[in-house]
Amino acid sequence: MPDANSDTDADAVTDPGSLRTPIVAVLGHVDHGKTSLLDKVRGSAVSEGEAGAITQHIGATAVPLDTVSSMAGDLVMADDFDLPGLLFIDTPGHHSFSTLRARGGALADIAVLVVDVNDGFQPQTEEALDILQRTGTPFVVAANKIDTTPGWNPQADAPVQETYESQTDRARQRLDENLYEIIGELSDAGFSADLYWRVQNFQGNIGVVPVSAMTGEGIPDLLAVLMGLSQRYMKTEMEVDLTGPGKGTVLEVKDEKGFGATLDVVLYDGEIEEGDRIVVGGVESPIVTEVRALLRPKALSEIRTEAEFERLDSVQAASGVKLAAPDLDDAMAGAPVRVVRGRPLEDVIAEVEEELSEIEVDTADEGVVVKADTLGSLEAMANALREAEIPILRAEVGDVAPRDVAVASTANEAEHRVILGFNVDVLPDAEREIDQQDVKLFNHDVIYQLVEDYEEYVEERQREQQETVLDKIHRPARFRILEDHTFRQNDPAVVGVEILSGTIENNRRVAKFEDGESTRVGELSGMQEQGEDVDEARAGSRVSVAIDGPTVGRDIEEGDELWIDLPEKHAKILEQELKEEIPADEREALNAYLEKMRKRDPFWGK
Repeated sequence: MPDANSDTDADAVTDPGSLRTPIVAVLGHVDHGKTSLLDKVRGSAVSEGEAGAITQHIGATAVPLDTVSSMAGDLVMADDFDLPGLLFIDTPGHHSFSTLRARGGALADIAVLVVDVNDGFQPQTEEALDILQRTGTPFVVAANKIDTTPGWNPQADAPVQETYESQTDRARQRLDENLYEIIGELSDAGFSADLYWRVQNFQGNIGVVPVSAMTGEGIPDLLAVLMGLSQRYMKTEMEVDLTGPGKGTVLEVKDEKGFGATLDVVLYDGEIEEGDRIVVGGVESPIVTEVRALLRPKALSEIRTEAEFERLDSVQAASGVKLAAPDLDDAMAGAPVRVVRGRPLEDVIAEVEEELSEIEVDTADEGVVVKADTLGSLEAMANALREAEIPILRAEVGDVAPRDVAVASTANEAEHRVILGFNVDVLPDAEREIDQQDVKLFNHDVIYQLVEDYEEYVEERQREQQETVLDKIHRPARFRILEDHTFRQNDPAVVGVEILSGTIENNRRVAKFEDGESTRVGELSGMQEQGEDVDEARAGSRVSVAIDGPTVGRDIEEGDELWIDLPEKHAKILEQELKEEIPADEREALNAYLEKMRKRDPFWGK
């Protein structure tokens, strides 16, 4: 299985008995049941009488092995496992997943991609897959909401094969269709996948686990697969020095009453103690500070609804903890946190700087301004924009501020006077500036949607510009005077013509070619189609035209082929910039006209 976090510290003395908990991220499209799935895992543990065993961390829930075993029944025998359990990151959504980075990869050891069986793949599912693929994170697919299958008879908290066997043939068939649809979509995305009990080799294949976050069906299987994969393929990565200097990643920077700016941190290696000196990635440069307090929510209270913390003396990996310390205002979500303990401070600062330098975004002299909520998502944004060949002038973590608007407004090209915001707020002052400075803001929580919206905007602008240019450009056309259709010989000459290719418009000069030379014969001063005055006529039409200048029988004859006389500059723009914008017959008229003109002067219109 791809390995995102293999470069463990060579210096760290790892006691093979010190295994940390695998970190599990839950990803998926909105409304596909990420939060419900986590709630079910927590709730089931409580109903199993294991409430004391589950610990609520900051931004994470720790489920110890015994609890996993009691929830999964025969599928997980505690004696078969050395790992201490599972740590679920419970800030659902792949945006937080891409925030969680460590040593150049994803911080999560393993991920659960939640897909609604009825809904299949959605934009965020595809984006989550893209992130998983890029970070090389092993994952399983939880095919959620199997209980919504028509005719389904739920068996609360049962292993999935057990509940599957007890369904009617019709319900089973309907579920199978949906499951194979998901397996097909995974295949289209380049992943070999099957129902998890059919997968022999999880390193080359993705296991799909049918579950219901509402009834608990399949939850035992999901836990069993996560434990099995972690134990089998990632045990060496779980070997850490639990007493060594801690390493973590900032989940979020939050103001907390009584503490000021605090960091929600996921610790993935070593330990952190109150009083420890730490280095944290900051907006301008690494921040050196001292831990004043380590906080965790009390008992099972939900971190997002309960602000009651208990203080801890120390915390060991893997766990989520709130860290209070001075000078944290400039800390960045997604940045590394390192405990100094017994090492030269310069070395630790250099280590943090090195990790931050991996996220350096290539910028250009001209381009868009990018703002993202975390370092991880800034990196993902930069990758997506590079793939789409969209240049970046400046890229930073944080909300859209007036200075971002000022920078965007200096762009020479209108299509670069743009701010792309991923999952960020716009400060009130910046909103006013955006209106005044003629800067365009795109803000979204799906990266590819943001890129797509911007590309559509650029295309629309280019189309409008081309239409404006086309309005002013003389259009090419070739037409023929019809026999027996002279209505007036001169002042002006009025004749019937057939348009062979292109578009003829009023007030355009008319030419004809004689002996390879273009001779101007007059100017169109009027046009009628079926007795009605018209401003233009297209290929295939027959119209009568008034031409100021020539006399029929002397300057022009019935049967003559005439052309709209194109100014050289117009011919050049048509050929070089607008060729794709004009109809095929107009292109034909243009090419024929250019060919005639270039026989005399090979560089005409170039």
